[in-house]
Amino acid sequence: MKTAFLFPGQGAQTPGFLHRLPAHPAVRATLAEAGTVLGRDVLALDTEDALRSTVAVQLAGLVAGVAVARALVADGVAPDAVAGLSSGAYTAAVACGALALAQALPLLQLRGQLMERAYPRGYGLLALVGLTESRVRVLVAALHTPAQPLYIANLNAPTQIVLAGSDQALAAAQVAAKDAGARTAHRMAVSVPSHCALMDSVATALTAAVAAIPMQDARIPYIGNVRGRALRTGADIGADLANNVAHAVRWQDATTVLYEMGVRSYFEMPPGTVLTGLAKDSLADVVARSLDNTPLETVVYLAAHA
Repeated sequence: MKTAFLFPGQGAQTPGFLHRLPAHPAVRATLAEAGTVLGRDVLALDTEDALRSTVAVQLAGLVAGVAVARALVADGVAPDAVAGLSSGAYTAAVACGALALAQALPLLQLRGQLMERAYPRGYGLLALVGLTESRVRVLVAALHTPAQPLYIANLNAPTQIVLAGSDQALAAAQVAAKDAGARTAHRMAVSVPSHCALMDSVATALTAAVAAIPMQDARIPYIGNVRGRALRTGADIGADLANNVAHAVRWQDATTVLYEMGVRSYFEMPPGTVLTGLAKDSLADVVARSLDNTPLETVVYLAAHA
């Protein structure tokens, strides 16, 4: 049975999540490596105050995902493919061998800094559950204006969609979505309008930064965010990393591709359990576990007996 490692993006973080990582030599080594690259104590990235920063959230997620993925590989669980949502795509790029951790950390730090500078306040994300893509597109078209922009940011599942935009536009969308029959409509713990045209300038800067890095071809398939397709060349993966910030994440397409490749075991790296839930809801006859609430030893056992 084929296995995929899934890597969450910003919004799944909770205070102290780095301190709750498994007590494993690979985890300790990764924390030390990341600290050396960044020149700081990475365990200080997961405090409540620190996690108000987009930069800290994205860096901490990268470190956590790489650390636990390495621990699984060290214990005999190797993925057949990887996929990461939003900033989690950078973690997936490390896991498939396209980037070294020492390359990914400063690149992702730059991404977070550019995002914060572009929109330091007044913007964010809104998660909707219960409306189809076609109904959400009608809602967005009715509410979007140049002064109060609103965009589709994530297509996570057939009826789970994330919007990006200004605070005013998101507030209006929250009311309109509930009126249209959405089961839930809640603001996410993200303070920037990711995955839409508002981030075009950030994508341009990231394209230049990625071009300066010697990207490697992937050892295993990397499922991209922008088109939701399997990528293998360093050039294609680099383009996906640079551009995903300004394009809607096609996560539903990504998980469908993994399933069509024969993947039936999905293991989500910390932090969070969102991707595990999406896999269970969208795919039939799969094993999906989050390392955030499942012991490392249990996942190793499940992988060995799949």
